[in-house]
Amino acid sequence: MEYKPNKEVIVKRIAKFFKDGDLVNLGIGLPTLVGNYIPDDVHINLQSENGFVGLGPAPEKGKEDSMLTNAGGSPVTLLAGGAYFDSAVSFGIIRGGHVDYTVLGVLQVDQNGNLANYMIPGKMIPGMGGAMDLTIGAKKVIAATTHFERNGDSKLKRNCTLPLTAGNQVDYVVTDLGFFEIKDGKFILKEYFAPYSVDYILNNTDVDIVVPEDCKEVTL
Repeated sequence: MEYKPNKEVIVKRIAKFFKDGDLVNLGIGLPTLVGNYIPDDVHINLQSENGFVGLGPAPEKGKEDSMLTNAGGSPVTLLAGGAYFDSAVSFGIIRGGHVDYTVLGVLQVDQNGNLANYMIPGKMIPGMGGAMDLTIGAKKVIAATTHFERNGDSKLKRNCTLPLTAGNQVDYVVTDLGFFEIKDGKFILKEYFAPYSVDYILNNTDVDIVVPEDCKEVTL
């Protein structure tokens, strides 16, 4: 079977994690797309580390406000009841343990819950940003990533080889092949996404994967 990257599958599945009242931080890049797929009957509060809570979906083309952007500089909307605040308050929320979930893009994530998402040696980088604070401060950490690197290697590793953003902090990983929980030094496959199979995932991912009896196929 030929692999085709599918970011939409990733963000659709992550959007199903949340329940009414959750405070959620979406990292820059891929995670920001999650906000476009929150079910209509679920009301959460999206926080951006640059000083917002109550973010809404991406604005319609032509209706962007250059003064209203997320931490990655992308245009956003603010829902009724949303609020602005300074960085001290924003990181007080994060470091104070008030964020229920943070969703972060990754370069690598390993079976011990280690996360590498900010640097490739030899390439110019903007810095770690708030990811270090978010991984430690959030109650649950979700890694969001396409399953494979451009060279075909899986981004799920036995041990990360890139510089770590945080150690032993990732709870869940959602790729375009499946949804994994990290537990006891292993990836627990909870769901696999059509058209891929369990065997495809096992044969193309060189890590320790446990497939429980209740693992199920999901179409997104």
